[in-house]
Amino acid sequence: MAAIAIVIVSHSRQLAEGVRELATQMVRGKVKLAIAAGIDDPQNPLGTDAMQVREAIESVYSDDGVLVLMDLGSALMSAEMALEFLPDERRDKVYLCEAPLVEGAIAAAVAATTGSNIERVIAEAREALAAKAAQLGSQLSLVEDKGQKTNDRGQTKEIHLIIRNQLGLHARPAAKFVATAAHFQSQIEVRNITKGTEYVRADSINQVATLGVRQGHEIAIAARGTDADEALEALQALVEDNFGESDRVLESFPLTSSPSLSPDLQGIPASPGIAIAPAFLYCPTPVQLAERLSADPQTEWQQLQVALQIAKQEIRSLRQQTASQIGDSEAAIFDAHVLFLEDPALLDTVRQNIFERHLNAEVAWHEAVEKLTTTYRQLEDPYLRSRVADVTDVGQRVLRRLTGSNLTALELTHPVILVAPDLTPSDVTKLDPERVLGICMTHGSATSHSAIVAKTLGIPVVVGLTPEVLKLRDETCLALDGESGKVWIDPDEDTIATLQSKRDRVQAAKQKALATAQQPAITRDGKPIPILANISGIADAKVALNLGAEGVGVMRTEFLYLDRTIAPSEEEQLAVYQAIAQLMDTRPFIIRTLDVGGDKPVPYLGLSPETNPFLGWRGIRFCLDRTDIFKTQLRAILRASPGHKIKIMFPMISTVAEVRQAKAILAEVQSELRQANIPFDEAMEVGIMVEVPSAAAIADRLASEVNFFSLGTNDLSQYVMACDRTNAKVAALADALHPAVLRTIQQTVQAAREAGIWVGLCGELAADPLAVPILLGLGIDELSLNPQKIGEVKGAIAQITITEAQAIAQAALKLDSAASVRELVAASLGNNNL
Repeated sequence: MAAIAIVIVSHSRQLAEGVRELATQMVRGKVKLAIAAGIDDPQNPLGTDAMQVREAIESVYSDDGVLVLMDLGSALMSAEMALEFLPDERRDKVYLCEAPLVEGAIAAAVAATTGSNIERVIAEAREALAAKAAQLGSQLSLVEDKGQKTNDRGQTKEIHLIIRNQLGLHARPAAKFVATAAHFQSQIEVRNITKGTEYVRADSINQVATLGVRQGHEIAIAARGTDADEALEALQALVEDNFGESDRVLESFPLTSSPSLSPDLQGIPASPGIAIAPAFLYCPTPVQLAERLSADPQTEWQQLQVALQIAKQEIRSLRQQTASQIGDSEAAIFDAHVLFLEDPALLDTVRQNIFERHLNAEVAWHEAVEKLTTTYRQLEDPYLRSRVADVTDVGQRVLRRLTGSNLTALELTHPVILVAPDLTPSDVTKLDPERVLGICMTHGSATSHSAIVAKTLGIPVVVGLTPEVLKLRDETCLALDGESGKVWIDPDEDTIATLQSKRDRVQAAKQKALATAQQPAITRDGKPIPILANISGIADAKVALNLGAEGVGVMRTEFLYLDRTIAPSEEEQLAVYQAIAQLMDTRPFIIRTLDVGGDKPVPYLGLSPETNPFLGWRGIRFCLDRTDIFKTQLRAILRASPGHKIKIMFPMISTVAEVRQAKAILAEVQSELRQANIPFDEAMEVGIMVEVPSAAAIADRLASEVNFFSLGTNDLSQYVMACDRTNAKVAALADALHPAVLRTIQQTVQAAREAGIWVGLCGELAADPLAVPILLGLGIDELSLNPQKIGEVKGAIAQITITEAQAIAQAALKLDSAASVRELVAASLGNNNL
């Protein structure tokens, strides 16, 4: 039985009992539920009683948390009064929630059975109306399609475009295409002219992906509605920008150096490298389904909606973690996973299974997903066929939520070669390359997202092996060559020696490349540019140093606060900061203070949903209000500083008063440490993030308050261009190479120069080699970026002089679009006579 308990407080006992019965049946009695409802007055039974509420809480109390849901009026007062009668240690574990009674109780109960913590259960209760809104919204849209849209949308407008990006409309560009189309009111459809397909819905990720659109194919996009012109213009811009992808040819594996050994098994090479280690068979038990007819389709639909919401949150969290660890490009595959869960065509099928065929939620979902995977498997294009793994990944995630089945954790005590039928992208993202030295699979393909992620992690992979590999015993010695697709079972000494020799040669080449990456980044005319890393924890710091980082340009400390029920203590934070400081030694280590809010909600900190979260209570604004949390973090940072080059950086600064207030709190903490004889770096530098236009506008005033600036171009771009970068309809406007953003950067750098302080840049722009000449030309002193891009950016710096960079930057400032800036840089770098 789930540990989290739920108490229902209502004026009507009959209502409360009905809600309890409904929730209990939904979760098969796996959650403790109690009611406190009505009063002992036959003439007037409606009412609530505080002592009854207290007794209900006590009857189901759990240290994991008790969620109290109330209907209205005095129910809230009774619940609040009941808390006063509880012991302090229990009162802190009871949460009053404003969620709707019926929907909230069901959503909370379902979430509790999945092992969610109390914060997640509360969040699910609060979002419970989303399911009803989704269904009604769908019904209303159907009415609109048959009514108003039919009458008012006008003529259908159509454009024809050629797809030029390397792999066509594969998952990531398809996700961008669908997300863009979905934000317009018009009815939008697309077809593959080259293959002669019929039109499909442009807001369906699966229908778009299965069109089989490849490089060179011509597509037709048709739009009909009030904003048809704007929709077609946005989609055309997306296609002409190659969906933000480069048009470079995909890397191929050189096979010239493969050892001429006869393998025991021959598969398909998917990620290069040699691995020799014991086998570890990983065959997760599939989710067990029991088909049953349901007499209450609405409840089944509600249960599915809750599972979908939880799955989306899990995927978004996974995307954020993946982006910080291996790069935003690889993490973008999870954008498609989210859209899969929102695919209206898929959800229509599930809805029919539930409401017309009366299937239970898990079987209705499973059948719809299986139908879709069959469609993918029947595609001619092998690259699109490999997307089956993504569909399966998302489908299984929802099924686990619906059935309460937990995925078997992969616990490894020593390095192994993982042997599995298949691995999903989610599976591979969680692998530790120091424990998983190689992967053998019977399914999959060299172009699957799982293989792409494994390659980024540096794990050799062979796919397409015969099923006999799954019959191996654990600890059987295996050897694999991910470059040739060969696998050896219990290899002899000669085979091992030959493979080790090749591995040593490859490793030597890698070490040579790493040695080059470890060298300083110096322009052709001899100016060194420090290249630092953006990190989120200790593991990132180790990777960054191995890849040539010269320090940490920003540690995103909010990751210490995620996936918890309470804020990390001073000692917990100190341990992390000290561990990273030890790794950095005397290299620069900039710690950004807590930056929550916006797209980084942390429920237990009391961050309520906001209409415009990016413009709301976030960053330094939150910390200045919650000085208890702020001072705890500052103490931990200061205590970790002796003997190291730690610097503090405040995020989301928009006024001089904020800087002064933050510095005053820092001074208080420093004074407290001095009084306690706790050492810290008295000369620690203090800087700010410049990511708000007002900060750039008053940069001259701010520069007199701090030791350095760090430009956060991700937020700065969206604020300068007045667009939400998480809104696909306008996200393309948030381009950091737009002259408006570049002029803001220039203004900030000039103010810093006049004040005698240095300026770094830690946004995604720093990882774009094409942006290097402009950033150097504008006078940026150091760059901080994703560790995976360090070598590439160092190489770009070595190819240019400061004089050339300044010329490019000045020309870029005079242009009128980001596209023209990119054309300028590309043309300039191709001109040897700069």
